[in-house]
Amino acid sequence: MSQSKGFVFDIYRGTTHDGPGMRTTVFFKGCPLNCLWCHNPESISIKNQIWWDKTQCIGCMECAKTCKNISFDKKGFLKDENCRFCGKCVEACPAKALSFIGKYQDVQTLLKEVKKYEVYYKTYGGGVTVSGGEPLLQSDFVKEFFEKCKENKIHTALDTCGAVPFECFEKVLPFTDCILYDLKLMDSQLHKKYTGQGNEKILDNLLKISYLIKNKKINAELWIRTPLIKDITATKENISAEFEFLKENLLDTVSRIEFCTFNKACVNKYEKLGVEWSLSHYPLIGSTEIEEIRKIALNKGIDDEKIVISGITTQ
Repeated sequence: MSQSKGFVFDIYRGTTHDGPGMRTTVFFKGCPLNCLWCHNPESISIKNQIWWDKTQCIGCMECAKTCKNISFDKKGFLKDENCRFCGKCVEACPAKALSFIGKYQDVQTLLKEVKKYEVYYKTYGGGVTVSGGEPLLQSDFVKEFFEKCKENKIHTALDTCGAVPFECFEKVLPFTDCILYDLKLMDSQLHKKYTGQGNEKILDNLLKISYLIKNKKINAELWIRTPLIKDITATKENISAEFEFLKENLLDTVSRIEFCTFNKACVNKYEKLGVEWSLSHYPLIGSTEIEEIRKIALNKGIDDEKIVISGITTQ
């Protein structure tokens, strides 16, 4: 029996936007990118973290009395650079304002959790999605988990940023039914500016995956997903370049191209981490800009039926 464990920070049940049907999405901690617009900032670090909900804090300072490594900065945010993650402060907090971000789980425990909702997968054609962060940073665990899912006839989906060695994909893809692959920015310098890395590895991995699908080496559906952030990813230049890349290289293997509009629902996560988020007051995408994307697709010869727009837009 495997002794490996995965670092999971959340599990969402009943999701309908992380693959086909109604799904359970398992979020893994750790990501090689650091996107400016990240909706799961607690997922970026692979390390243990404790976050603090100031709306729950009653100012009793029991945490500081319990652990000498606890301190607060001038704005009142918890500082944990000296934290050894002993958990004493979390246990001592009477208001539950402190909590660990995630925990390690073995395959059997995680499988037992996702199997609770098997009836929904069967009824609504859903399954299990691994997301993050970047789940392939824990590819050995994900491989074992997906193997068990397939043994139990549970549909599997991989949500990935693509910025990992291809060997990580090779472990997991044989047990994957649907790949949700992020394409953020086609210009590598802009990609590095806004995510911390260039996009060469991401594009190369995508081409390799497309080759495997086209030559029936793997049996997986391929979805492309692009976050729409005004004046960053949602520009005519970027969208045109993406459609051109897809048209030249992947149209016969991609079944869906999804554009996910930016929103600010995650602002409280940045607050709990004590991080200033530069996009906290950033504007949403408008319906006019969405129509422009569809026009670009039409001009590039992209089938409109493949394009899906998800999320909130302004009029």
